Amino acid sequence: MPTTSAYVVVFGVALATTFVVTPLFRRAATRLGVVAQPTERAVHTTPIPYLGGLAMLVGFLVAMGVAWGSGAFPAMFEGTSGPLGVALGAIILCAVGTLDDVRDVSAPAKTAGIVFGGSVMYLLGVTLLYFRIPFVDGLIVLGPDLAPLATVLWVVGMANAVNLIDGLDGLAAGIVAIAAGSFFLYGHKLATADVAVLSPDNPSPLIAIIVAGICLGFLPHNFNPARIFMGDGGALMLGGLMAASTMLVGGQTSVEVSGQVFFFFAPLFIPFFVMGVPILDTLFAIFRRARKRASMSEADKDHLHHRLMRLGHGHRRAVAILWLWTGLLSLFVLYPVYTSKGNGLVPIGVLALILVLLTFFYPGLRRVAREDAAPDAP
Repeated sequence: MPTTSAYVVVFGVALATTFVVTPLFRRAATRLGVVAQPTERAVHTTPIPYLGGLAMLVGFLVAMGVAWGSGAFPAMFEGTSGPLGVALGAIILCAVGTLDDVRDVSAPAKTAGIVFGGSVMYLLGVTLLYFRIPFVDGLIVLGPDLAPLATVLWVVGMANAVNLIDGLDGLAAGIVAIAAGSFFLYGHKLATADVAVLSPDNPSPLIAIIVAGICLGFLPHNFNPARIFMGDGGALMLGGLMAASTMLVGGQTSVEVSGQVFFFFAPLFIPFFVMGVPILDTLFAIFRRARKRASMSEADKDHLHHRLMRLGHGHRRAVAILWLWTGLLSLFVLYPVYTSKGNGLVPIGVLALILVLLTFFYPGLRRVAREDAAPDAP
């Protein structure tokens, strides 16, 4: 089994490499004019360079190369194509997203690119073999007909999840760093001698620790006020990498572990818990615009980060709130894994989080909805 010090070295390489090369890509993006212009929907008021995703890709590939060349992870690189599939998938997803940053790519074309990246992962062994439904006992075994579809859908879903939460400076990088760090602790625990659920050739802990490193290396350049954005290139790549990490842990072992079901789904899904109310509010806004016969593409400021700031939270505080919710849910799902007890507390904790979110955010959202409707009153 790889030693903890080997993981620490790879983590440091990923962090340092990303931190060093990010300014280089920022200058390149500025010279090439690949920048995010201020819009009505954007929070930033000055042009911000893109191409942060390429910097993170370099950090990921360098760290993977060091892990391969160091000889500290022999089982993960000898006789298995999983790491190659993850690396190629990351390159494809980053290329698709970066192309969209440079020039607008239609939604069907971008989805096709993500599907291609997920298909490459599947062909090289990064796939869902088993599927678990949260809060339901039992295991669904995916056959050769369903495994490719489930794998690709999981990559598409995760890629779009990270892209969805990339709305404030440092938000996506911080959430993915917390989720990836938690996945490393989870996978590393399952691979230890006393549990021995994951085989030594499973690269999930390695992928997770590298993802955490590149996110933390990028975060100083991306935290408010951001000097560079990861763009779709970074968001799609991070989502694909987290999809690979979760598939290799939860989707390729049939052994039941305390907390496994909840952790397999929870860390990157906390944004959806947090965004449940604003998503509903956005749906109401769509119906409202449809009733007024306004354009569906009309820009507005109804996303979660806009609403948090409208409720009185500053830019950094809104980001910190979402980081804290991600960390809190990760603690909920790591607790039963490391203690082998308290599995029943996880669904209760998740429901408690949702209740707290509704308690704190719903009154403010109702107030915002009334203010939005006030101009239409006779």
